[in-house]
Amino acid sequence: MAITAKLVKQLRDSTGAGMMDAKKALTETDGDMEAAVDWLRTKGLAKAAKKAGRTAAEGLVAVAIEGGRGVAVEVNSETDFVAKNAEFQEMVATIAKAATGAGDVEALAGTDLGGKSVSDTITDKIATIGENMSVRRMASVEGDSVVSYVHNAAAAGMGKIGVLVALNGADNGIGKQIAMHIAAAHPAALSEAELDPAVVEREKSIQMDIARESGKPEAVIEKMIVGRMNKWLAENTLLGQAFVVNPDQTVGDAAKEAGVEITTYVRLEVGEGIEVEKEDFAAEVAKAAQG
Repeated sequence: MAITAKLVKQLRDSTGAGMMDAKKALTETDGDMEAAVDWLRTKGLAKAAKKAGRTAAEGLVAVAIEGGRGVAVEVNSETDFVAKNAEFQEMVATIAKAATGAGDVEALAGTDLGGKSVSDTITDKIATIGENMSVRRMASVEGDSVVSYVHNAAAAGMGKIGVLVALNGADNGIGKQIAMHIAAAHPAALSEAELDPAVVEREKSIQMDIARESGKPEAVIEKMIVGRMNKWLAENTLLGQAFVVNPDQTVGDAAKEAGVEITTYVRLEVGEGIEVEKEDFAAEVAKAAQG
């Protein structure tokens, strides 16, 4: 029987299982929905699925470099306690290494880890550790030189913030300094050309409104905006930012002085953009009492 996307969705909706698990269950049972549910239960995946609704906003970002390609992977857990667990860290390191051969996070989910896919490995770990986990994001860079930096390292190559910098030219130590700068300064983009035009226009509109409050003529306001936007662009683009190592020069100037060109970068921070639902203590106790 053909395993359609509709069947996979139906099984996922009824069990809460992951996409890869649902598809595998249907394949193993020739599309029999009831048998697929039983298959998930016998494999312990139903237990893992029950945890899948819980927010996983902690975890680690791991970085790995192979040849001229670097990857950064965010693997989430529910608590920081698990992120400090040696078993979890070993899994994250293995996933990051596997990611050097994957094109994106979807391909990574199916990548083999010693006989099991990354997706199955995560599912097994959910069942044994008892927390929801997921490979949330993956990003990669390529260049003549690729340099990594991990902030708040929990173990080698992994921590709360992971940065990769790709350079044209041979790195002479400037790469690590630039990566550390990115971790601290969190630029919005490499250069003005890579900024979202809508974001730039929004900022310009805000600055125009602020300037008009002064009551100055439009001709004066236009000149004011040029200066303000130049300042904003410098503060929000990596090449225009004042270099943390030497604030008297920009990052772009420092790179040029070192004989390299920054072509791209990646900065991943654990839990970035995840909204965590907060409960008051009384509600938390009441929920626990209900089982």
